[in-house]
Amino acid sequence: MSALRACLVAGLLALAALPVPAHKPSDAYLRLQLLPGEPGRVEQRLDIAVRDLDRELDLDADGDGRITWGELRGRWTEIEALAAAGVRLAGADGRCAVVSRGVPQLDEHSDGPYAVLVQTLACAPTPRRLELRYTLFAASDPTHRGIVLVSGTPGGDRPHVLGPDAPALDIELPATADAPAAPTGWIGFVREGVHHILIGTDHVLFLLALLLPAVLLRAARPTTEATAPTQALMNLRTCRLALATPGDALLPAPPAAQAPSTAALAWQPAPALRPVLRKVLAIVTAFTLAHSITLALAALGLLDPPSRWVESLIAASVAFAAIDNLWPMLLRRRTAFAFGFGLVHGFGFASVLRDIGLERGNLVVPLLSFNLGVEIGQLLIVALFLPLAWTLRGTALYRRVLLPCGSLAILALALLWLVERVFDLQALP
Repeated sequence: MSALRACLVAGLLALAALPVPAHKPSDAYLRLQLLPGEPGRVEQRLDIAVRDLDRELDLDADGDGRITWGELRGRWTEIEALAAAGVRLAGADGRCAVVSRGVPQLDEHSDGPYAVLVQTLACAPTPRRLELRYTLFAASDPTHRGIVLVSGTPGGDRPHVLGPDAPALDIELPATADAPAAPTGWIGFVREGVHHILIGTDHVLFLLALLLPAVLLRAARPTTEATAPTQALMNLRTCRLALATPGDALLPAPPAAQAPSTAALAWQPAPALRPVLRKVLAIVTAFTLAHSITLALAALGLLDPPSRWVESLIAASVAFAAIDNLWPMLLRRRTAFAFGFGLVHGFGFASVLRDIGLERGNLVVPLLSFNLGVEIGQLLIVALFLPLAWTLRGTALYRRVLLPCGSLAILALALLWLVERVFDLQALP
């Protein structure tokens, strides 16, 4: 079996083990505007991704792989019924009644087209509290989140994040402008930041690809493996042996090398923990600092690169990190590499905040809270991976199987994402 075939096998294993797609998570955007001078009246706007509606309602009537405006309009009654079942606003006297509906609309968000449903609701004449229950797509997509913006309260626009773990929101309506305002929902954005990175497979694999060799170092040792290509072939052969089944043809043995008088570079276990911790801290700090910069710039609307090219560069960064594990080129420059591509990953993180529609002055708390959540999720990944990697670093399993085979699997998946994003294909569900 060739090295290419071994790479494909590793990629297929990655697809089986990581079913979560590395695209923007499923989000809907709900804006509740308390109408001034009209007690109990609320204008509701709900933006739902067309891709999510298609998954739920199978909108492609002619099966040509495209959702047209006509196909969307033809199912609008079903879309409204789906939204009504998943988004329920109630006052003390029961559910608020729909008194008018807006015309069907379509809006373009950073990740594609969204159906826009606008309606005016009538609640109790003088409500002191409204309860919002959000269960949209709860049965079919447990990762879905509703980004809720409540406007018209004395404290100004208030963002919240709702989902299966937090489906309800109490909206307090103070009688006077001097009454205490409702909480800003910052905890929800912390949770959303953790959720966003943990289900963002491309971000996770980029970080893991950088961390895989962190517990190793390139050092000279007496060996008959005199060249990097020969060592790479040995790694691929070891990877193939780990995946072999009876009857498979094996990779050809590497060419017999003559015992040299010099020593070749190879991955060796790091002898001390402190340098490893310094290396990991430098990589994680560089990645954190970089994506925090571009997350803020994109969320505040100061930079807005095309989403398609951002996602393509993210896939490329994962591929480059995996390649560097197989054929080390960066070595002491991996911190700079993490910072450079961390700037790109920050734009990927920003979509949740960029599409919510907050004014810049009201974005500070959600931005800081979301970024804190991303960092917490990132630290969880490091805390789970590093002790295991440190324990296994001295074994042949880690250096000859997990490092090369894991990097091959990451590379295969990243190249698939890259093709998918550059050419706007949909190879993965």
